[in-house]
Amino acid sequence: MSSVSGSAAGVPSGMTAASAAVHEHHWLQEPTEPAKGAYILWLILAQLFFFIALLGPAIVGIGIKITSLVASGAIPENAATGAGAVLGGVGALFATIANVVFGRLSDRTSSKWGRRRIWIVLGTVIMTVAFLIMALAPNLFLATAGWALAQLGANMALAPFIATIADQVPQFQRGKVTAALGIAQNVGVLGGTYVAQWFMNDLVIMFVAPSVLAVIVMVIFAVVLPDRVLPVKPPRATMREWWETFWVSPVKYPDYALAWWSRFMIMFASFGFTTFRYFYLLNHVGVDEADVVPVISLSVLIYTILLVPTSIFAGWLSDRIGKRKVFVWSSTALFAVGTVALIFIKDVPSFYVLEALMGIAYGIYIGVDLALVVDVLPNPDDSGKDLGVFNMANALPQTIAPALGGVMVYVGSANGSNYALWFSICGVLALVGALVIFPIKKVR
Repeated sequence: MSSVSGSAAGVPSGMTAASAAVHEHHWLQEPTEPAKGAYILWLILAQLFFFIALLGPAIVGIGIKITSLVASGAIPENAATGAGAVLGGVGALFATIANVVFGRLSDRTSSKWGRRRIWIVLGTVIMTVAFLIMALAPNLFLATAGWALAQLGANMALAPFIATIADQVPQFQRGKVTAALGIAQNVGVLGGTYVAQWFMNDLVIMFVAPSVLAVIVMVIFAVVLPDRVLPVKPPRATMREWWETFWVSPVKYPDYALAWWSRFMIMFASFGFTTFRYFYLLNHVGVDEADVVPVISLSVLIYTILLVPTSIFAGWLSDRIGKRKVFVWSSTALFAVGTVALIFIKDVPSFYVLEALMGIAYGIYIGVDLALVVDVLPNPDDSGKDLGVFNMANALPQTIAPALGGVMVYVGSANGSNYALWFSICGVLALVGALVIFPIKKVR
């Protein structure tokens, strides 16, 4: 690297060549050697335990908490669906902001411990404390505040955690690793629902105990992680640079933008269902309230049993043939069909069959999509920031879908049960998510 400094060398005045290298993001290269086995093992285990802790509350816990507040008189019974949408939407807004901000902060962290470690551990601890607040909350306001803080902490950890894939895993290995990561997440969903079922009468244990385990495993992962250390402290970011933290130019990076919109659409459809699943089963399918959580747990088990082998095969085959797009668009289209089919479900066995179909569709998707995303990232040096922006496509639907769905389900339905209208909207958007994959050029 040239030792010339100053504006004559194309470096802003007053900035050294070393700091300019960090500012211009040219010093980090994409990994070319296979990722270390210990890193991959603990990456998968950390993902598993983290999502057991996070998604049990997200999928089942919110519904149980809202039901408990209704029983205590803190929420009117006819407002339960709307209250769940408000709680979920506010939490997702915090998730959106935290994912981007802490992704960028982890890129710029110059600690001797590396760029990612401190945020991964600190975020998981904050999530755990927030779950205690949520479990003990006597009203909707405090429950919403607890969930918002939990989402902030969770995404403080997740943004740098996922960025380690771009740091450590070469392109030829990403399909297999991201497939395993997706499987761990969805097995975590399964574990979280069963934990919620077992401890549904003790909210403190249901919300907090799995999160304590997640802290322990994340600490071990942080120790094992061969985290990179910045050679110099980055220059102070300007307000404009912080604003640009939330932005990647779709004109300059169209493949990234198309992948972003595809993820946004399928996540919108997914959360358009999962946000209302508890009340969909209660009001649309006609499941007794005492049986809703067991039905959800069994449906997630069926979903996961189909998802795991499908994901493994899709990730392996994608790496083997060097293609990503066909897997992503076809699985997204199948997911769209399944979303619309929810309208016609009137009994529990049919619901289980549809969950099996959705598990196959989503298994193909998670087996390949994250590998496609990492392949089209604009700059490996900014992977935390760019993945943070990308994860807005995960988090924004969690805000928008509950808010919009909370209105749509009440159209023509006093108790919020117009799922025909709502799932039709979600299905069409998922289909759009499949179509936007076709123009991507950087990957096959």
